[in-house]
Amino acid sequence: MEWLTDILFNNSVAHTILVYCVVIAAGIALGKIRIFNVSLGIAFVLFAGIAAGHSGFRANHEALEFVRDFGLILFVFSIGLQVGPSFFSSFRKTGVIFNMLALAIVITGAALTVIIHFLSDIPMPVMAGIMSGAVTNTPGLGAVQQTLSQLMKTGLQPDFPDPGIGYAVAYPFGVLGVILSMIIIKKISGINLVNEQKEISEARHPSDEVPEKATIRVTSSEVTGKSVREITGNAPGKMIISRLLHKGNLVIPGPDRIIEHDDIILIVAGKKEIDPIVTYLGTRSDIDLSARQANLVTKRIVVTNTELRGKTLGSLRLRSRYNINITRIERSGIELVANPGIELQMGDRLTIVGDEKSIEIVAREVGNSLRRLYEPNLLPVFTGIILGVITGSIPIRVPGLSNPLKLGLAGGPLIVAIIISKYGHRFSLAAYTTPSANLMMRELGIVLFLASVGLKAGESFVPALKTGGGFIWMGYGAVITMVPVLIIGFIARKWFRFNFFEICGLLSGSMTDPPALAYSNSLAESEAPAVSYATVYPLVMFLRIFIAQLLVLLFV
Repeated sequence: MEWLTDILFNNSVAHTILVYCVVIAAGIALGKIRIFNVSLGIAFVLFAGIAAGHSGFRANHEALEFVRDFGLILFVFSIGLQVGPSFFSSFRKTGVIFNMLALAIVITGAALTVIIHFLSDIPMPVMAGIMSGAVTNTPGLGAVQQTLSQLMKTGLQPDFPDPGIGYAVAYPFGVLGVILSMIIIKKISGINLVNEQKEISEARHPSDEVPEKATIRVTSSEVTGKSVREITGNAPGKMIISRLLHKGNLVIPGPDRIIEHDDIILIVAGKKEIDPIVTYLGTRSDIDLSARQANLVTKRIVVTNTELRGKTLGSLRLRSRYNINITRIERSGIELVANPGIELQMGDRLTIVGDEKSIEIVAREVGNSLRRLYEPNLLPVFTGIILGVITGSIPIRVPGLSNPLKLGLAGGPLIVAIIISKYGHRFSLAAYTTPSANLMMRELGIVLFLASVGLKAGESFVPALKTGGGFIWMGYGAVITMVPVLIIGFIARKWFRFNFFEICGLLSGSMTDPPALAYSNSLAESEAPAVSYATVYPLVMFLRIFIAQLLVLLFV
């Protein structure tokens, strides 16, 4: 049984893998247990890691730090890929307000840190460590320690405990506190998650914009004798003329086709635009053109040609070149009217009307290869991670601070992933991943990160509690975690009327808390938490590091 002893107790590769797998499996299983109808989900892996670390299970420290950082990179990079296409439009709508609320959370936490420092006489470096742990910001702790080392070179003699002890004590509740704050906001505000999901889905994809069909008899003198291009260009809404019945002949109308009086046309438009378009064209007809096939068929094909990503539908001129009509585009389960200005994305499903031969030619041009869609595209992912690590390592000099600021291994990959997801096609970096592949990468990254943090914290967690006022420090950390989050969370809900899932992402990003985001994602059936998280994260990361250094410089 010597081999079993080696695996269980010796510091080997097999032992490290075994410890990680036990911690992650136990954490995921226990996280499913509901207490008072609440479960922590995947975030429980952190506490399983703390328990294992305290019980004597150890992993090689160099391996642990690598797994922790690489897991974090995988998590934030997959988040960036997921939210990239919708990030910029969301930022234009609510980005400024979100960042102002995040700024308020950061400033409130810093103010509480200063107040506790004066009321308790805890040295500011220790309070800065507690604050960094309370907001789960490891780069902030690193900034504190670097600033102290610079000050010691000038003759400072530290007579206070290591700030890392304060960080270790406050960190676990920093993760749990944000999640508890979300639960409190949900309970007190009487939030129904099903209704919140419906509201966020309606806000992002209004039901009155869902494509609908209508058969219309052309009787309006305003459109009679004009071409399809002129008619659609002057219509009171975006519309596609899918089929034309002219003197008994059913055809696909090209852009230059002239529409005559008493022609029957089948249009596709958003629900709210159907009635104005009917009035514009003529009257509704009882003839169902969609049921008349002639030599026309309707098929769905998938965009898998990476060269088409980012190109507008109109720029491909598929309609005029092949005499077909694209009436709808399905993207992430949402149907859109196929207007010429819409930019194509990998995985878009196009509804095409035309003859069999023309549709086959179009299918070859757009790709239509599910096998290609599901093949892992790893080159852009690792290229993006390389660029993200480089971006996160670039020093940003700020006058008055002894050490430069950096976005770190979380901020850099996140920003690069967002940019690649939106604009990567322009540089031959089509980093498309299927939703299931993205979810797998994201969940794998976060459990590796949580297990690593838990194992490392578990080694010193209980001794730290026994050191001096460990439990009091934990209480101070809980105040710094929850008070700003609860105040701003309720303001965002009651005053700004933000959706609960958006608030969850805002709070997670403001506290640089990936486990809280993972919890938020488990509640939502949309990308709303991830989008608001990514919206505030870069600014918050910068501020957390800046303020941690500033507090030490001002009060030491």
